[in-house]
Order: sequence, then structure tokens, then C-alpha cells
Amino acid sequence: MSRSPEPVELYGPEYTRDPYPLYAELRERGPVHRVRFPSGVCAWLVTGYEAAHQALTDPRLGKHHARGNAAWRARASIMPEPQHSQLQVHLLHQDPPRHTALRRLITDAFAPQRVEGLRPRFQAMADALLDGLPDAGEAELIEVFAGRFPFQVLAKVIGLPAEFAERFDRDWGKVVQPVGPSDPARPAYEARLRGLQQYIADLVVHKRGERGEDLLSRLVTARDDGRIGQEELDSMIFQLLVAGQEPVTHQIGTALVTLLRHPGHLATLAGRPELLPRAVEELLRYDSAFELTTWRFFAEDTDLHGTRIPAGDSVIVALSAAHRDARQFPDPDALHFDRTPNPHLAFGHGIHFCPGAALARTELQIALGTLLRRLPDLRPAVPDDELSWIPAVLARGVERLPVAYGAPAGCPVAHGPDAAC
Repeated sequence: MSRSPEPVELYGPEYTRDPYPLYAELRERGPVHRVRFPSGVCAWLVTGYEAAHQALTDPRLGKHHARGNAAWRARASIMPEPQHSQLQVHLLHQDPPRHTALRRLITDAFAPQRVEGLRPRFQAMADALLDGLPDAGEAELIEVFAGRFPFQVLAKVIGLPAEFAERFDRDWGKVVQPVGPSDPARPAYEARLRGLQQYIADLVVHKRGERGEDLLSRLVTARDDGRIGQEELDSMIFQLLVAGQEPVTHQIGTALVTLLRHPGHLATLAGRPELLPRAVEELLRYDSAFELTTWRFFAEDTDLHGTRIPAGDSVIVALSAAHRDARQFPDPDALHFDRTPNPHLAFGHGIHFCPGAALARTELQIALGTLLRRLPDLRPAVPDDELSWIPAVLARGVERLPVAYGAPAGCPVAHGPDAAC
């Protein structure tokens, strides 16, 4: 009997900095691959656009953690109890019909028409964040802007009270970067979880006493009239607070890194802001903050594109690998703002398509447009190889993004991608 090949390791500095060469190699070898994550958990990775598209709509693949087998739970259920049971029953880990009922509770808050009506408010928020910067100099854009703007927008959309917005610790967002039980950073990880869980409990008490027409109030009411359970309420608030802002922060960062690496495209976009909607779609395809999907499971041993997947093993779709598939996207490794059609999967597909997609698109358009307008002649302040990429398993983004802008001292204002003093 031939031995199965060793799992491909999806971690390490080179992979984190640039996963696309590995994805290209895997696509050439086939659509399904055994892979290993930093925690030691193994999974089946789906690559290639057609295979990814099919997997995202395959009704045989469920997302509830109860479907995972013992081998998966031993390493992948890293969040400890009681938090795992209390914070992990949100939409991303539900299947119909429960998923359908829970999703129905939040969709109105993120409806495209409502989001568009709030665009002027979001634009004012973006401008206010940059008002304190000098006309020229250097700035760290994650701290100054990308780490703040999505949270301010989210707070407005869901009805987060001002005192709770001020109290929120952005460090809590790191709970989506799993830390294994034996990792030295485990105590800090568990402290973040406990802090966030207490914050959610206090928020629920506050909303129960001061209800409004906002999303958080409606969720508390749904708990009180029996439509959802306490764990579902806490989990949905957890998902809103973390998944509702951190991925947008990362996507602003990856989009800016891409533009800084393509100064001609950056100059074009700065000069032609009407290109922003289509440019955002291409930037989402080119380097997505949602690099991989969360777990999916077959209820029984199943053949997937010629590979036998045991029941309860985790299946993960490589969205970023699908986005560089030349069979779907001509010249996939190049940036084309005029690419059409552009059926990327950055927000997923099927019943788990991101309900906040319209909001995220609006945020990205406003963020990039504002930064390019307010920070002229934007350029890197550090070499590209000094950028530090987040150690998350499924997401992609930079921890810091130092830039310079405006004319350098003693130099007239430069224009165009090749301009120099």
C-alpha cells in the first residue's frame, strides 16, 4: 500500500509574506490537497476557481462544528471552554435551517440601500481621522486610519453606544488568530477572550435597559422573546464585533500594499477617483484579506474531485488560490482595473456569502479614495521586506504600514509613478 504524501505546510515566513507561488504549484497538481496548519491540525484544501466555486455551494458540506471528527476537534477547537460553546455558534458555524433564521435577523442592517444612505456619514468619519496629520510627512496607516475607520463605521451601523465604542480594545480582535494550548502566548490569548466576553455581557445588559431601533437592540429583543438562545446572542455580537471590522482593516492594508507596489496604478487611481468601484473589485481579487474560508465538513466519507475525504475531516477553500486561476481570470498575476467581468470570491459564495459585503465595498471605496486624496504622492516609508504580516491562519493583512506622503523636504511636488527629486 502506498503512503499518502506528507501534508503541505501552510505556514512559515515565506508563505505568510507571499502565498501565491505555493498556490500556483498546488493548482497545477490538482484541486484537492492535504495541508497542515501551525496548530498541527490537518485539512483538505480546495484550489482552483471551478473547484472552489463548487465547494462553496456544495450542500453536502456543512459548517457546524458538531460535524467535525475527534481528530479535528483535538487540535482545531482551540478556543477553550466555556468560550467555545458560548461564542462559536454564530452564522459562520451554522447550517440551514438555523443559519437561515439567524441570518434573517441581521440582513436589514447591512442592506445596500441603507449603507448608501450612510455614505456621507462614513466619509466624514474618514476625513476626521486624517484631519490631524500635517500636509507632508510620515504616518503609520494601520494605527492612524485602517485600524480605526472600520470600527467607527461598524459602531454606527449596529448601534454600539459611544461609551462602549470608547471601551472596546482593538487587541481583542486577535482572538481570531488561534494560539495553541502549549503556546507561550496562550495566557494572553485566553485573557483577550475573557475580556471580550465580559464586554459582550455588559453590552447586552446595557442594551436591554436602553433599547432602540438598532441591530444590537433587535438581537437582544430576539433573545428575550425566545427566537434565539443566549449563546447565539453572544456569538452573533462576537461575530459582528470581530468579523465586522478586522477583515476590513486587513483589506485596506493589503489594498494599500498592492497600490504601493504598483505606483503607476496608484497614480492613475489618485487622478481618476471614478475608477474606485472597479479598482476595489480588482484589489479584492488580487490580494484578499479572506485568504481561506473557515472549516466545512462532510457527514460521511465522500469523493471530492477524485480524493476521498473522511467524514468529519475539515475542508477549506483557498479563495486567494482561486483568484489567481488563469482559467477564470486572464493574466491573473497582474493588476487590471478594467477587468470585467470580475467574479471574485472575496466575500464567499452561496448561502454563506458575507452579509456585510455592500458595507465592506463602501468602506474600501471611501478609505482608498480619502487616503489618495488627502495624502498626495503616497509612497512606502520602509522597504517592502520589512512589512510584518499578521500570523492569522485564514486571514491576510499587515500589522503596520508606514508611509510617506507629500513632497520630500527640499524637493518640488512630484507627480507620476517615475517622478523623483
